[in-house]
Amino acid sequence: MSDDEKPGWFGRLFGRKSAPDAKPAEEAVTPEPTSPASESEGQPDFATAADDVSHVPPPVSEPALDDPDKNRIPDELEGADLQPEPQPPSGEAPQPEERPGGDEAPTESPKKRDWWSRLTGGEAEEAAPAAEAPPAEADIQPVDSAAALASDALATVDEGAEKRGWWSRLTSGMRRTSSALSDRVTGLFTKRKLDATTLEDLEDALIQADFGVETAMRMSEAVGKGRYEKGISPDEVRAILATEIERALEPVALPITIDSAKKPYVILTVGVNGAGKTTTIGKLSLKFKAEGRSVMLAAGDTFRAAAIEQLRVWGERTGTPVISRAQGSDAAGLAFDAFKEARENGTDVLLIDTAGRLQNKAGLMAELEKIVRVIRKLDPEAPHATLLVLDATVGQNALSQVELFSQAAPVSGLVMTKLDGTARGGILVALAAKFGLPVHFIGVGEGVEDLEPFAARDFARAITGLPKA
Repeated sequence: MSDDEKPGWFGRLFGRKSAPDAKPAEEAVTPEPTSPASESEGQPDFATAADDVSHVPPPVSEPALDDPDKNRIPDELEGADLQPEPQPPSGEAPQPEERPGGDEAPTESPKKRDWWSRLTGGEAEEAAPAAEAPPAEADIQPVDSAAALASDALATVDEGAEKRGWWSRLTSGMRRTSSALSDRVTGLFTKRKLDATTLEDLEDALIQADFGVETAMRMSEAVGKGRYEKGISPDEVRAILATEIERALEPVALPITIDSAKKPYVILTVGVNGAGKTTTIGKLSLKFKAEGRSVMLAAGDTFRAAAIEQLRVWGERTGTPVISRAQGSDAAGLAFDAFKEARENGTDVLLIDTAGRLQNKAGLMAELEKIVRVIRKLDPEAPHATLLVLDATVGQNALSQVELFSQAAPVSGLVMTKLDGTARGGILVALAAKFGLPVHFIGVGEGVEDLEPFAARDFARAITGLPKA
């Protein structure tokens, strides 16, 4: 084999011989290889000796001067130094490129294609207008999520927008629980006669909705009483369940009562992290002020800076004074100072926030006991009400919370939040059956009006998917 026929490195790599006279591929630009194999074996197979290796001539067939892709930068050359335009093979002098409208070719480099254009093979896109550019770093203001949350909750008050009624918000918030329960009931009691198996399946459905084993057994027995081997419609079953739920909740559906003889009437809020204590305090302050009472807030969650700021936002928007200290301050000392100031000002209601704590952490629960002891130095009967705020999404864990928080503080009532975030709203029935503590308020959202006094009948019909009585 002669030297001219010997394949280069590129040829050996792809299993073909070199072709000195072959034309390179269109728009392919590859520098002359510098590998030892190419240098020792003569002319490389992808560039002839007559070619200028700094550029590659275009194909000679069918030149298209008006082709918009003619001057597009190949992906391989983007960002590299551009070489002069290749000369035509015929040796003719280069002619200026014709443009639509007779304009001369621009002297600036072609538009740089963005990643999406390179990925899809499309044309370069125009640069975004300056108005759409992201703001400078100095213009970006930090946003406190807790403060934003309080502002969002209060937005409906300032805007004066039309608000839905409580029943509409309650049924919407309870839809996850009611839909899950209604689907199971419909599936069980359609085209089936009532028998032991059907009642067991109903009992399982109630347990899955966190009604508790004892409550589920009692409710399934009420459905089956006098109806064995008889047909029963899903609507009849839901009506029976609603009656049983209302009967279980009626004794605990009690409003909170403010004793005007006690100034201030001290309300302590407790609960685990994320249960919604701070937001609940802000909403309660609005309700008490709407009743014509003077209110003071104490930012006793001194471990979380966002909680302090969030309570301040509630205070500013509602015109309520807020007693706060630096993050890390002693919570018991702050509660003591807030009590003294509220008494001196003749405030009607003092709402004290506390840090979230797990019910199984002995050290944190001991700190809660300390807050109660310090408050009682000013008034042996204080706090006059201790509200345990429960997150409905925790399910059966709420039973443990009530039991252990009651050992550290004199829990007098419950506030159930986030009923819109769970399909297990039956936990409220289980709590009523086990502890019998008053349920003062329930919440079905973040809005100001999404926290309302608890009504057993409304809750029972909403959770079973029945219309308002």
